Amino acid sequence: MNKPSPAIIAQSAVRRLPRLALWLFCLAYVLPGFFGREPWKNDDIAAFGVMQELALNASHWLAPQLLGTANGFDALVPYWLGALAIKGLPFLDPAFAVRLPFILLLALSLLATWYATYYLARSPQAQPVAFAFGGEASPTDYARAVADAGVLALIASLGLAQLSHETTPALAQLGCTALVFYAMAASPYRRATAIFGPSLGLLVGLTGLALSGAPTLAVLMGLGGALVEWTHARWGSDAAKDTHMSSAQKQSLQWVLLIVGITTFVAWLAFMLDLWRWRIHLPGTAGHNALSDWRKLGRLLLWFTWPAWPLALWTLWRWRRQLASRHVALPLWFALMSVMATLTTPAADRSLLLSLPPLAALAAFALPTLKRSVASLVDWFTLLFFTSCGIIIWVVWIAMQTGVPRQPAANVAKLAPGFEPSFSWLAFLIAAAATLAWAWLVKWRAGRHRAAVWKSLVLPAGGATLCWLLLMTLWLPLLDYARSYEPLSREVAKLVGKNSCVEMYGISTAQAAALQYHGRLKLRQATPRPVCPYLVVDADFQSTLGGTVHLPDWILVTTVRRQVDRSENVVLYRRSTANASKTSKQRSP
Repeated sequence: MNKPSPAIIAQSAVRRLPRLALWLFCLAYVLPGFFGREPWKNDDIAAFGVMQELALNASHWLAPQLLGTANGFDALVPYWLGALAIKGLPFLDPAFAVRLPFILLLALSLLATWYATYYLARSPQAQPVAFAFGGEASPTDYARAVADAGVLALIASLGLAQLSHETTPALAQLGCTALVFYAMAASPYRRATAIFGPSLGLLVGLTGLALSGAPTLAVLMGLGGALVEWTHARWGSDAAKDTHMSSAQKQSLQWVLLIVGITTFVAWLAFMLDLWRWRIHLPGTAGHNALSDWRKLGRLLLWFTWPAWPLALWTLWRWRRQLASRHVALPLWFALMSVMATLTTPAADRSLLLSLPPLAALAAFALPTLKRSVASLVDWFTLLFFTSCGIIIWVVWIAMQTGVPRQPAANVAKLAPGFEPSFSWLAFLIAAAATLAWAWLVKWRAGRHRAAVWKSLVLPAGGATLCWLLLMTLWLPLLDYARSYEPLSREVAKLVGKNSCVEMYGISTAQAAALQYHGRLKLRQATPRPVCPYLVVDADFQSTLGGTVHLPDWILVTTVRRQVDRSENVVLYRRSTANASKTSKQRSP
C-alpha cells in the first residue's frame, strides 16, 4: 500500500523555468573559469603535466607519469581526454586544449542531474496529492519543474565552483557519477536490453568512474543501485500497477542482472589494470589530532554542500514514509557513499564533490513540501549573502585599480606582493552585465508572481553564478598571480635560459609541470653524476641535498621566491666550471 505523499502542488505551481533562462544560467556558470587563466596549483597543473607527457609519448598510456613519478596518478580517463585534446588540437595552446573535454564533462554533470531528477520525480510515489476536484500538478509538468529545481540546487552548491573548473580526475568522476545516477533513475522507463540510453550510460559511467580513480565507489554505487532496483522489483513497480505488475517486475529484474553484470565487469577491469589502491585515511590517523580532523570535516560538509544539505535533510524528514521509494532511496545511497568516501580519504573535498548531484536531487524534492515562511527565509539569507559578496568583489577590484579605498588596496599589496593590476574592458563589461542581471533577478523574485516549485532556488543559483563570474573576470589576474606557478617558473627560466637542461631535487609534481610549461625547461631527476648545468631544489629539501648529489660540484646561485607563499621557494645551483669540464672529458670517447 502506497504511503500518502507530503507534496501538495497545484498545476499552476509547476510551470517550467524558461529554457532560455536555464541555458543562460548554465552557460554563465560553466564557461567562466575555463577561459583566460593559467593552470592553477596543485592538482590542476600536475594533471596538465601528465597530459602533456602522454601527448608527447613520454609516458605509458596505461601508467601515466610525470618525469618518471607516478605517485597519485591512479586515474586513466581524465589524462587520456586531455592528452587526446592536445594531440587533436595542435593549433591551440595545450593548457586551453585540455579544458575543452572538461567543459563537456561539467555540462554532462548538469544535464545528467536534470534527467535523473526528472525520472525520479516521475515515480508515482513522488507525485503530489491528488485533489478531490482536480487541479493537481500533472506528472510530466511536475517532474520538469522538480528537475529544474535540481539543476539550480546543483549550481547553487558552493563547493562545485572551483573543483568543477579544474582539469583533474575529480571532474571526470563527477561527470561519470552523474551519468550513473541518471541511468539508474531512468531504468523503469527504458528496457534493459536497449543498446542506447540508460544501459549505455550505466556502462560508460561505471567504467569511467573506475578508470578515473574511484573503482571502489563505482562498485558500491553499482551494488546500491542493484539493491534499490531489486527492492523495486520485489515489492512493486513504480512504472506499472496490478495487471502489468509481472511484466514490470520482469523488466526490473533484468535491470538488476544488468547492473550486477556491469559492476562485476568494472571490478574485474580495475583489477586487471591494477587500479585498486588501499587509501583509507581515518580522522586522527597519521599523527593528526582526531578532534581537529573531525572539526575540519564538519566545516567542509557544512559549507561545501550548502544550500543542498539542509534541503536534503528536510526531504528525508518530510518524505520519511517513502524512504524506500526510488526518488529518495537512490539519491540517498549515492550521497551516503560519497560522504563515506569523504570521511575516509585524504582528498575530502574531491570525494565530497561526487555527493552534489544526488544531494541536489534530494534538495529538489524538499521544495514541494516547503512552507512559505521557510522559502522566504532562504530568499532573504541568499539575497544578503550573495549581494554582500558581490559588493566586496567590486570594492576590492576598484581598490586594485585606483588605490581607493586604501585598506583593501593595502590588503591586496600585502597578500600578493609584486602584483600589478591590469584593466580589461571585456572583463569589466561582462561583470557589469552580470551585476545588472542579478539586480533584475532580485527585483523579479521580490515581485508578485505565480508560485513555482523552483522559485526558492533561483536566488541561490543566481547568486552563486554571479560571484563565480565576478571572480573569474574582475579578480582573474589576481587569482592567476596568487594560484599559479607562472611567476616562479618564468623567474627560474630567466636565470637559466629557456629550453635549458635542469636537474631537480625535492620539486613537487605541480612545480615540475609548471617549470616545464611556463619555463620551457628540460627537467630530469638529480643524480650523483650530474648531466645538466643547473640544479633546482625545493628550499625545504635543501638540507638533505647532500645525500643525493655531490655538493662540491654545484655553486649556489640564488633563491627564487614565490611572493605569495614563502614556503614554496626554490634554490638554484649552477655546476662549477671545473667539474663540468672534468665530467665532459670523462664522457668523451
